[in-house]
Amino acid sequence: MKASENTIAAQPAPEPDAPARSWWSLVREDARCVLERDPAARSLLEVWTIYPGVQAIALHRMAHALWLRGWRYLPRWVSFVSRALTQVDIHPGARIGARFFIDHGTGVVIGETAEVGNDVTLYHGVTLGGTNWTIGKRHPTLGHQVVVGAGAKILGPIRIGDRARVAANSVVIDAVPADATVVGIPGRVVAPRRRTTYGFDLDHHQIPDPVGKAIACLLDRVAQLELAQAQSHSFATFEAPCGACDDHCTTEPGFKKSFLQPVAME
Repeated sequence: MKASENTIAAQPAPEPDAPARSWWSLVREDARCVLERDPAARSLLEVWTIYPGVQAIALHRMAHALWLRGWRYLPRWVSFVSRALTQVDIHPGARIGARFFIDHGTGVVIGETAEVGNDVTLYHGVTLGGTNWTIGKRHPTLGHQVVVGAGAKILGPIRIGDRARVAANSVVIDAVPADATVVGIPGRVVAPRRRTTYGFDLDHHQIPDPVGKAIACLLDRVAQLELAQAQSHSFATFEAPCGACDDHCTTEPGFKKSFLQPVAME
């Protein structure tokens, strides 16, 4: 990794809300934040009863409390039941901050040593995974107000800075600075700074497309070259098959017969 990336990765992890906060107060905030970030949510009753992301995080906070008290099998069993009910797999050792929202929920995986800051939003299919077998920190750290698009994979003990956005289906293996937008496989920063006045930046349709931009640049370059060639009048014709080419290949035996004569159609 580059030196700048090492510097980012060395920053302290975001501290989730203090342990003194009750399970109920955290879960209540998790449910209320859905009304702010999902226009399809119409009431708290709907959020509590049919949103698997809210149910998954509620069960996780229970399992995590047991994990911090030294239990191992019981919190893993609670996590297993939660996965069966919600299709969200969160290891009880993962540390998750307040107002955490998993939209749709299906296929989300969060590893044991993952750390998630406050006001983070994940979409379905997101993985916060590890890349090695060593004991210790193996999973990512997400800062505050991070948004991770559907299907994105964030792998290894890297840090995603505050307010960063990870585009759908990206694979991120290097640290990401704050306020950046990451796109692609492997993920690359395509928008170093992006601010919004609306609170949460969920405008996924405004994610830059570096591949499309590169293709557009190539097409512009081809158009410029064709225009320059047209202006130089160097096009090949039947009378002058090689245009302005000054090579002597046409003097070789059999060249004209093989390459310059029109082919009869059967």
